[in-house]
Amino acid sequence: MRTHTSVGQAAFFVVWAALIAADVAFFFSASLSSAASASLPLTVLALLLCAETSFLIGVWASLQFRWIQLENPTIVAALERLLFACVPIAAPAIFTWAVVSAVGMANASYYLATFSMVFYWLFSIPRQSSFKNRKQDAPWQDTDGILGPLESCVHALYLLFVPVLFHAASHHATLFTSWASVCDLLLLFFVPFLFQLFASTRGALWWITRDVRTMDQIRMSNGLVALIVVVLCLEVRVVFHSFGRYIHAPPPLNYLLVTVTMLGGALGMAAHAAGKVGDAVSSVAFTGLAVLVSGAGAVVIGFPVMFLPLPMISGYYAARFFTKKSLSSYFTFVAIASMMVLWFVVHNYWDLNIWVAGMPLKSFTKYVVAAVIMAMTVPGLALLPTKLRFLVELGLTGHALLLCYIENRLFNYATMYYFGFDAEIMYPSYMVLITTFLGLALVRRLSVDQRVGPKAAWILTCLYSSKLSMLFITSRSVLSCYLLSLPPCFFTGVACIPIVALHFPHAQSAKRFLVLVVATGLLFVIMQPPIKLSWVYQSEFIKAAHISDDDTSIYGFIASKPTWPSWLLIATVVLTLAAVTSIIPVKYVVELRALYALGVGITLGIYISVQYFFQAVVLYPLLVATIVLAAVFIVFTHLPSESSTRVLPWVFSFLVVLFPITYLLEGHLRAKTFVDDEEAENFTNMLAIEGARMSLLGLYAAIFMIIALEIKFELALLLREKAVDRGAIHGPPGRSSAFPPKSRLLQQRRAHAAPTFTIKRLAAEAAWMPAIGNFSTVLCFIICLIVNITLTGGSNRAIFFLAPILLLLNQDSDIFAGFGDRQRYFPVTISISVYLVLTALYRIWEETWPGSGGWALDIGGPGWFFAVKNVALLMATLPNHILFNRFMWDYVRQTDAKLLLTLPLNLPAIIMTDILTVRVLGLLGSIYTLSQYAISRRIRLAGMKYI
Repeated sequence: MRTHTSVGQAAFFVVWAALIAADVAFFFSASLSSAASASLPLTVLALLLCAETSFLIGVWASLQFRWIQLENPTIVAALERLLFACVPIAAPAIFTWAVVSAVGMANASYYLATFSMVFYWLFSIPRQSSFKNRKQDAPWQDTDGILGPLESCVHALYLLFVPVLFHAASHHATLFTSWASVCDLLLLFFVPFLFQLFASTRGALWWITRDVRTMDQIRMSNGLVALIVVVLCLEVRVVFHSFGRYIHAPPPLNYLLVTVTMLGGALGMAAHAAGKVGDAVSSVAFTGLAVLVSGAGAVVIGFPVMFLPLPMISGYYAARFFTKKSLSSYFTFVAIASMMVLWFVVHNYWDLNIWVAGMPLKSFTKYVVAAVIMAMTVPGLALLPTKLRFLVELGLTGHALLLCYIENRLFNYATMYYFGFDAEIMYPSYMVLITTFLGLALVRRLSVDQRVGPKAAWILTCLYSSKLSMLFITSRSVLSCYLLSLPPCFFTGVACIPIVALHFPHAQSAKRFLVLVVATGLLFVIMQPPIKLSWVYQSEFIKAAHISDDDTSIYGFIASKPTWPSWLLIATVVLTLAAVTSIIPVKYVVELRALYALGVGITLGIYISVQYFFQAVVLYPLLVATIVLAAVFIVFTHLPSESSTRVLPWVFSFLVVLFPITYLLEGHLRAKTFVDDEEAENFTNMLAIEGARMSLLGLYAAIFMIIALEIKFELALLLREKAVDRGAIHGPPGRSSAFPPKSRLLQQRRAHAAPTFTIKRLAAEAAWMPAIGNFSTVLCFIICLIVNITLTGGSNRAIFFLAPILLLLNQDSDIFAGFGDRQRYFPVTISISVYLVLTALYRIWEETWPGSGGWALDIGGPGWFFAVKNVALLMATLPNHILFNRFMWDYVRQTDAKLLLTLPLNLPAIIMTDILTVRVLGLLGSIYTLSQYAISRRIRLAGMKYI
């Protein structure tokens, strides 16, 4: 328990340290300094906002620690209240800042109002505390919430006045220049006010009064005033401003009819939503208002007077549906309203010779009308009995498909063509987001109410979510290019994930095939193999993303490599995944295991040969044989068979023999092909041969490292199984029949392992495994050193990355008889020390020896004084290295005096040397000494505790 607490405290301090570091980095960022030069007050406000946000993130992170909740319950409750009090104030500003950075400042005040309403709903409505214990039988009270009256009042004032003040500050020059500007101010106040009155139905205004009747009176009186103001402002700001061309009534009659339509409709819907339409008198008034609103709206849009009874009848049946809940009335309303929609479209758009969304306007309006009619029909279908639920599902699916198609055409074909004149018509991105999230919310609501089944809900969720891909595909970026070239198998696999998760959660074969299909699709995206099929989208835009004019101007026209080998790599990965997931039962059938090893070896060998050694055709058989031997050795070491003990040593021997043969043939055979060429071409070809040889060394180093890793893994697994077996045999009597969790897991693994020849028997009959692992490790390390010396000239930093390879060494009875797990770090440290010492001696010799051509003797350099000084400084660093490496072998504690006396010997080497490697040795010796002291002290304290 103490260990968990200390770890939690460390994590707590790390979180806060990271937040503080992020704030400091933000304060000193270049973008902030440029902003400070433009406006110092805004910069200060931005700094304060970011600091507050980081603090709130830290408060939230602190509440996640269990030890804080247990040790400081009162502080936790206070932090929770602080979080709920501050987030509705800071978060809207942060989100508005992000949106303004993306889309501009024109409508920033509306973004702020929207985010303020969202966070007001999330945090200001009374919520029960997660940390206060309340009696189960006690009724819920508003005072039991997290926030108090003061915080709730501040949130209400923030929601009402901050968006208005922000708009006034950012548009002060044009605040009262037009009626539209005045309406903006009124909308920014009264729309949040209406939202606040609606939130009061959930207890948002509990701090004003707790009397239900008084609150209802406040809500109705203030809501009536706010609704009238909002409707009138929307008339000026939206209807007459954007849709004035569709208003056919002359002034001043147009203002009267639009007001009657909008205000009457809003009041009627508000009264019905508030439950004020119930008795006979209110129902008659509601019906009359609906008929009046329908008739006035028809006159506004220019509906023929002789057909004016149709919209009035439609309004009557709509009101009758709301008052009587009659489905026949609703479908009558839908039929008449559909005819009115058709008339409006034909009257306004049918004869226009315009192309919209990549098609004639006449064709596009057909889809729009169909979508509108389906949207009006589906709510009536949702009220049908449960046995007719499939009609709702079909209607919603059809409407979602139409919506996806329409938005795709509008968003991706944004240009309108009108007699050769091009004008940009933008379907904004936020409309895609709004329709997507509204659709997802509708699907969730219908699913919770059991109006649609789980399969239909899944289909609708996929359809609405798929619209978000338009936001990425139309972006001119490399990501969009890859999204455009995604193969159908990838989409098929991703689309099947919910099916498998919901309907086949226990079918392992379904999960395995799903992984295989998705992985194949990703490989198609990454590798992009040559496919000449019609379903692969290969546009010039995608090709331009992979090669640009800059590439050609810098590198010239480079001969392209063949792309067909990518099929071989895809086959290799797919075969490996099929074997790992047991789709191919290589664990149970030895013949399949052999065929799998040969298949993977051949495909991967041909891929490596053609892709990286395409000029050395003569080496292809040797390279393929090398990869095949490596695959056979690895597969039959991991899943051994009866003949593994006899065959695998010969396989490894042939693999080792092929290494020098391939390396020598690479230069010898290719050098004969250009003996008579010109000197410049010979030099170029020699460089190519040297590069190919380095590639060969890297390939063999990787092969030997994989073999060493496989043997290390199998031997470690064997030691763990032996330890579990020994614990099960010598364990306590009371637990002899039961297994600990790890033991039980190993027992299950053994029970499912079909091969009768186990790794335990392999280790018993094949003592060569540790020796081969050690030989592979040493050979890999030597090859890496050769590559390092050839490519970098012997970099000092490289040894710190190469030395950990020696951690793969194992204890055997031949080479490393006394080597065990206790000495596993000794090869790493001794190799670093020896490498640096030899490198330092070579640097000194290179600078001073006459035959080396060094600069020291040629231009009168330091000469022998240089050599003696640096050699002496090098020798001064050796005691610490010797002591530390000896300590890493036997862990015998040295006296503190010896360590303190040898530590200062490194200082002259650090300060006075002329060779960088000697300085590195001095620094490393100091680190070794301090580490040895710390480890020895820890061992001593642990021993004293044990005593």
